[in-house]
Amino acid sequence: MRAMVKALGWPEGPVCARAHAMGAALAFAAPEDQLYTATEVNEWAWVAALLPSRRAEDEILFAPGHPAALDEASALQTLSRLAKAEADPRRMDLLRAAEERGVQHFLDEEQLTLGAGTGSRTWPMEALPRAEEVPWPALHGIPTALITGSNGKTTTVRLVAAMGKAHGWVVGHSCTDGVFVDGDWIARGDYSGPTGSRQVLRDARVQAAVLETARGGILRRGIATARAEAAILTNVTPDHFGEYGIHTLDDLADAKLAVTRALGPDGLLVLNADDETLLRKSSTLSCALAWFSLDDAHPKLAAHRGMGGMTCGVAGGHLWLNKDGQAHDLGAVAEMPLMAGGAAAYNLANAAGAALVATALGILPVTIAAVLARFGASRADNPGRFERWNLGGLTVVMDYAHNPEGLAALLDVARSLTREGRLGLLLGQAGNREDGAIRALAAAAAAADPDFVVLKDLDGYLRGREPGEVPAILGDELARRGLPPDRMATVLPEVAAAGALLGWAHAGDVLVLPVHELASRERVAAWLEALAAAGWAPGSPLQKIAPDEA
Repeated sequence: MRAMVKALGWPEGPVCARAHAMGAALAFAAPEDQLYTATEVNEWAWVAALLPSRRAEDEILFAPGHPAALDEASALQTLSRLAKAEADPRRMDLLRAAEERGVQHFLDEEQLTLGAGTGSRTWPMEALPRAEEVPWPALHGIPTALITGSNGKTTTVRLVAAMGKAHGWVVGHSCTDGVFVDGDWIARGDYSGPTGSRQVLRDARVQAAVLETARGGILRRGIATARAEAAILTNVTPDHFGEYGIHTLDDLADAKLAVTRALGPDGLLVLNADDETLLRKSSTLSCALAWFSLDDAHPKLAAHRGMGGMTCGVAGGHLWLNKDGQAHDLGAVAEMPLMAGGAAAYNLANAAGAALVATALGILPVTIAAVLARFGASRADNPGRFERWNLGGLTVVMDYAHNPEGLAALLDVARSLTREGRLGLLLGQAGNREDGAIRALAAAAAAADPDFVVLKDLDGYLRGREPGEVPAILGDELARRGLPPDRMATVLPEVAAAGALLGWAHAGDVLVLPVHELASRERVAAWLEALAAAGWAPGSPLQKIAPDEA
């Protein structure tokens, strides 16, 4: 790689070579207008190391003329042509001019943006202006927060966005449900990566941005913006191991901590003091920190306050924000709709982290408290996350729980709601998880001793698995942990699986429905709304109102 970079005349930059359990990763710096060529250099270098002596039969592995199929001299000719074709001097002039003026920039294959939100201008790549034609005085940044972690990201995004709106801003936010500006749904689908972030930051209406920044997007394409005032890492739990060289909690934490690179000298990183991995990793960080915990007397919070740092935690049944040595009461936990009377501890953690992020953006404690006093009272506040219905004495909870820790926390809350009733569970997992991770999810389900489990596929998330393959693994693990066959059923489509669980239920039961695919979730939610409006009760026919899939 170094030899090819030198031959192409690119400047030397930082290099990272990392071996991991399934191979190795190589990353290096390259000119910003020649990144596609750089990916070809990377692939050529890998194959050159793997197959130093080319054979004719090796060339069938690659498209004709692909640099990876060529010897070094021929590859250099091809890569030189690619680099020359990709080079864009006008783009580089603009980026240098932006750097000199302290104006942020971001780009993709089609557009280049200078500034952000209300202070942004965007041009097509084929029609870039000259640096002297740019209205530099009009360009500026906007308050921006990056939200990452294993669980609670979307709820935290929605909380911070609601606090920003209550502060008086037009807020844009991106998450696993889509892109939103001032509450309007601009794009639907999973936009928790850089594509969603760019769409928010390019909207000239947006005065503040709250951007979900998930592991997959970071590892595949990085972070869209190089500037943010605040970031949060909610927690780190085992999930997605085996993808992109991530095999341990430390690997996962390091990937998510990439958000710190966007924090300037005045930026703030919010961390969860109840997470042992984050406590340990914090000693390696150079950015300013704020800490939250379910216990305001946590030693880390107490020590951090002693050094003048900002914290948020629970004491005496209230959530307390401590800033500049002053304690602010954010309200009684039991009276916050999102907390289910205090039972949903994971939402309490989300609220504490969101309060710190909002404070770092400049939002006042009184505004934060007002939002926490009402957020979650309407299902529209946080759709698909601990969303609840009462149907003739049957409690139905819909959530996004997708890993063992998230599911275990959700089932703990559900068990607290059952009283004398039974617990029913809808259970599925995405196909790109390792078999061990799928079994770990089933183990978390079995620990709650559900009375009935309906196993399902995740619509649109088979990801290389055969239909029914993941439910079979889940069912095998449930059986191995003692759940009898008569307490399980398999119904592959998500909506039909929800219908099967409703058909089993009695008044007094609690049903937990983790529904992940957005269209399926909306169909199930609309169905539950229709059942509630019709006064449906368990034991009554479902097919009169059920959607076709059920």
